[in-house]
Amino acid sequence: MAEKTKYLGVDFGLKRVGIAVSDESKSYSFQRDYMLNDKNLISKLILLIMAENVELIILGYPVNFSSDNTDATVSVEKFREELETKLRIEKPDAEIVYYDERFTSGIAAYNLAMSGLSKTKKREKGLIDSISAQIILQDYIDFSKNKRNSY
Repeated sequence: MAEKTKYLGVDFGLKRVGIAVSDESKSYSFQRDYMLNDKNLISKLILLIMAENVELIILGYPVNFSSDNTDATVSVEKFREELETKLRIEKPDAEIVYYDERFTSGIAAYNLAMSGLSKTKKREKGLIDSISAQIILQDYIDFSKNKRNSY
């Protein structure tokens, strides 16, 4: 019997990286603690990818309203290259895809504002990053299922 795999959602930032993981049926996304963007980031991500048996990494791709690249786009592309290089050695069957992340931070901040959490908790930027990753991943999951069901 084939081993169950999951998806990983990543909201890359220069200071913090939001993380979300799907369930094994790839129907739902669940936020995880964010990771600091430091020299150990790639290694920590590889450990998570291995532990969760991730087959697909959905990386938020920052573009502006006109679908043009932003200043952050270059950083995300560089990060993807570094992660792919390490994945080829550690988990060659894992793949990375970009997914439009427009509006996710705004949606995450709104959801947090409506959550009933304390003001201190709502101001945690890492929480917004993780919620953004969860939104990116869930949007990808929903889009993929709708695409399959429309044929």
